[in-house]
Amino acid sequence: MPLGQKCYHKPARSSEFKQLSSADVNHFKTIMPAETILATAAVGGTADPIELEGFNADWLNKYRGSSQLVLRPKTTQEVSDILKYCHANRIAVVPQGGNTGLVGGSVPIHDEVVLSLRNLNRVRSYDEVSGVLVCDAGCVLEELDNYVAERGHIMPLDLGAKGSCHIGGNVATNAGGIRFLRYGSLHGSVLGLEVVLPDGTILDSLSTLRKDNTGYDLKQLFIGSEGTLGVITGVSVVTPQRPAAVNVAVLGVPSYANVQQAFKLARKRCGEVLSAYEFWDASCMGAVLEHQGLRNPLTSDYPFYVLVETSGSNNAHDDEKLTALLEELLEEGVVEDGALAQDDSQIARMWTMREGIPESLGKTGATYKYDVSIPIPVLYDVVGDISKRLEAADLYKPGDSSRPVKLVCGYGHIGDSNLHLNVVADKFEDQITRIFEPFVYEWVASHRGSISAEHGVGLMKRDYLGYSKTPEMIDYMKRIKHMFDPSGILNPYKVV
Repeated sequence: MPLGQKCYHKPARSSEFKQLSSADVNHFKTIMPAETILATAAVGGTADPIELEGFNADWLNKYRGSSQLVLRPKTTQEVSDILKYCHANRIAVVPQGGNTGLVGGSVPIHDEVVLSLRNLNRVRSYDEVSGVLVCDAGCVLEELDNYVAERGHIMPLDLGAKGSCHIGGNVATNAGGIRFLRYGSLHGSVLGLEVVLPDGTILDSLSTLRKDNTGYDLKQLFIGSEGTLGVITGVSVVTPQRPAAVNVAVLGVPSYANVQQAFKLARKRCGEVLSAYEFWDASCMGAVLEHQGLRNPLTSDYPFYVLVETSGSNNAHDDEKLTALLEELLEEGVVEDGALAQDDSQIARMWTMREGIPESLGKTGATYKYDVSIPIPVLYDVVGDISKRLEAADLYKPGDSSRPVKLVCGYGHIGDSNLHLNVVADKFEDQITRIFEPFVYEWVASHRGSISAEHGVGLMKRDYLGYSKTPEMIDYMKRIKHMFDPSGILNPYKVV
């Protein structure tokens, strides 16, 4: 996206926040080593602005700030000292993990200081009996999964961005992902947090206990708060036993109604071992096959595809269950084709078909992404309604690459009622955005859905929060924000 291209509402910079100076940078040098500070000449530093590019822009290149200072602390105490100074001087700060977010929540809007947690990246402890892991917030999710895998356990969440995202960011956004169906929300998996509040206070609730019924469970406030209430520096999370047997099948399905019917039968036949039920449409499949170098494991093309995964302790038992399910689905005409993975490499390729969709759509064009929760019976209907609106505006015609919009497609987690609606265009531009904003949020609200299932609110959905929250709820969210951060320095312009 060209610099300065308008594609979202950008709030004006608050005059209450201080403009950084070289004196501020010099103070930070008394807190942390100089090599952990990136400061441009605009604030008395020597860093080339290009060095800050990866901190200023999100990975979609849709949201972009102009921070002149990135701080990369190595300890919780350094984070505390940084925030204490920023609080006293009204310096705005954006906490940042792996910067894999999709709603503009992890990048500066203007010139806020970027507080990168990537140097807080050590495992603090692991209990092999309980499976409780305590680690720094900057640990990469995939590296943690590998760490606990060596000890026979598994992280309770898995995301397409697992190779880059940080566990602290996962918790701060209450990330969902493909293991949600089996292991549930981070609200249940996270046992404790270490959080630095905006005034520098270190809130140590880093419990490793499954039960602690002593008053208010404050950690829950920070799970999903998107860095607006405090900076998560440590996480205690329970890791389940790693399944000894994993089986995967990909199904070709003739309609969305049949996707639902197959899900009902999968829960009935494989309920105790069912660990994932993902779906995507033909447009998603076309993009992923083109850009991931994969072949369709099925003999023909279908309107919809489903990935079913089972995870258990007995491979022969689980394989028998999944095979029986596939045979029943085929016999009853619910699905028209299916393929069972025969080894780990085939399992990996089948998962790449699902997890490679976001990257593949990004390679196709500028991608508008909407992460929404909608009741399962009508979950896919919004894709068709958005297509019709774009066609009526002469911006889209299926199969016509000369139009500004190339694809309108959907994929997601059926078991979680979570749809990822994607509109792929030549570029981000207002004439396209106006077609489906706020229409998509109005549509979701009319079906009592949520405008954000797992990506958070960030900047993208801040002004649309009223479609999912009542005025009273938003008022109390603002009160909580003001109580923790009366100066509003932490991740300003986001969420509320």
